Amino acid sequence: MHTTETPQSKTAPTGQNTKPTAIDEHIIEIVSDSGEGAQTAGQAFGTISARMGNGIWTVEIIPAEIEPPPRTSSGASGIRIRLGSNQITNMGNEADIIVAFNEQALLGREETGNLKKGATIILENRWKDHTNNVIREQYAEVMEHLLAEGYNVIEIPMEEETLKIVKNPRRGKNMFVLGLLSYIYSRDMELAREQIRFAFRKKGEKVITPNLQLLEAGYNWAKNNLDFQYEITSPPISKPMVVTNGNVAIGMGIMASGMEVCAMYPITPATSASHYLSEVFENAGGMVHQAEDELAACAFAIGASYAGKCAVTITSGPGMALKTELLGLASMAEIPLVLVDVQRGGPSTGLPTKVEQGDLLSAMFNSPGDNPKVVLAPSTIEDCFYSMITARKIAETFRMPVLVLSDANLATGQQPYPRPDFKEEWVAPPYDQNPVPEGSIPYDWDEKTGLSRRIIPGQPGGLFRVTGLAHTREGHVAYGAGVNQEGCDKRSLKVATFQKTLKTPRVYGPEKGDLLLVGWGSTKGAIEEAVDKAQKEGLTVSSLHLKFLMPMASGIGDILKRFKKVITVEINFSDDPEREMITEDNRRYSNLAWLLRARYLVDVDNFSNVHGQPLKPSAILEMTRKELKKLK
Repeated sequence: MHTTETPQSKTAPTGQNTKPTAIDEHIIEIVSDSGEGAQTAGQAFGTISARMGNGIWTVEIIPAEIEPPPRTSSGASGIRIRLGSNQITNMGNEADIIVAFNEQALLGREETGNLKKGATIILENRWKDHTNNVIREQYAEVMEHLLAEGYNVIEIPMEEETLKIVKNPRRGKNMFVLGLLSYIYSRDMELAREQIRFAFRKKGEKVITPNLQLLEAGYNWAKNNLDFQYEITSPPISKPMVVTNGNVAIGMGIMASGMEVCAMYPITPATSASHYLSEVFENAGGMVHQAEDELAACAFAIGASYAGKCAVTITSGPGMALKTELLGLASMAEIPLVLVDVQRGGPSTGLPTKVEQGDLLSAMFNSPGDNPKVVLAPSTIEDCFYSMITARKIAETFRMPVLVLSDANLATGQQPYPRPDFKEEWVAPPYDQNPVPEGSIPYDWDEKTGLSRRIIPGQPGGLFRVTGLAHTREGHVAYGAGVNQEGCDKRSLKVATFQKTLKTPRVYGPEKGDLLLVGWGSTKGAIEEAVDKAQKEGLTVSSLHLKFLMPMASGIGDILKRFKKVITVEINFSDDPEREMITEDNRRYSNLAWLLRARYLVDVDNFSNVHGQPLKPSAILEMTRKELKKLK
């Protein structure tokens, strides 16, 4: 027995004869100080589970500071893994099991309501007898609180066991924990070994061997000391699957779309997309350009697109603010551009590592003058892949900026999905390099659609001015009456023409009823799970999820009017109507609610927050019950 017993804590008896308990799903968290590899362990555990056929969804727990002080509740770093027998679409509610490298990181998760009542806590015990009196007192105080709250606390000698294999426990606890969880959830150990070999393949056997030993040590310790074990069955895998996070899916989609240039400046939480592309893009004939700043990255992408290579630039909210002027140039000069905004908390530097959906109105209206563009938002990690193909096609067909709004929830979360089968139609056909017909002018818009011919530099007979100033159809700078009006008319016609191609989104649930929840982006899984549970309770609630936010598809207004009440569910700011100073005259609504109210003249309400966390299905369900009770 290696657990350390206290008068209140629970010590697990020998578990060699434990029979696994069959369960449908569980939520696990691993939390530590920054730099201890909790996320690496969780990502590996998620990948192993996905390869076994389980549905998974991971959410990284990232502190706002780059190097927060150790042993602080606000500095907790780690990961949440939700796994189940069937497809998992969101992070779920409260955690069933949490593995904590110290009690302060654990306390941060408990204080924010992320632990299920009675959850099992597996806690590193080295702090209990620490030489520092303050640390010992902190540990004892947290232990007393946890036990009083009814948690099942199991203290384990994580560092002691790790030191038997490596000199630096900070470099080994995570793989010990991976082994521990592999036993608890009956994971395939050969897959676990393969995952370690793959993760450390570039570092050689000197690194791979001790990590394999740590994996085995964690597994065997759990086998010999824990009296519980779970088994989450899964249907057999019938088709090839991949497991990626949203940023990798975006990178894969960029390559599949035929785009050959990505220009960006590093910014959290978008940077890992460029890291991935930097490793593989050259193999697909592409290049990654790291610019000196956000403006230069956007300018480089526009220049590449002007030269005939439709380019993408990837950023987050603060970077998008800096790119505003260049977005206007792409629109005025009619140069294709794809911009990915991996949203985070704002304003200013805001919450660099936390999720938010606060950039929707900015994406649509962030330009001086009228600057219509297409704005779309993927709702799943798989959708991140296909959205890039769609965005490239729109940008080139309509010669305009297309903004793709991802967020930190999608960026760092992992999910298995069917391996895409490449299709030739994803990639644009070769550019027409034939001579431009005599008499053609560069901005000779079609009167019906607003579209104009794209001329590539060097194309015979295609010499013309490119300017960000108001210009005539010939490209001449002009300020005369009607010139700017005509330019705005034609650019807007392009958006209207594209809108005609959109299908009306489908309602999830009954086509009419008492309550409709409307969402966009990464909230889809949580909303639909809440709707499923509400319907099982006999509540008449449906949901509608929007992929295209600008323009919106036809038929949405008719859908909204078929329900007694409409509420948007979003991760951005809105006023609390219960506050004394807030009235109907001054109340600020969440982003999508503003848009729906303005466009369809429907009294749309909203449910939103800016806590920096993905929305939980349980919170949406609770809100749904309250709103339906009000209707009665």
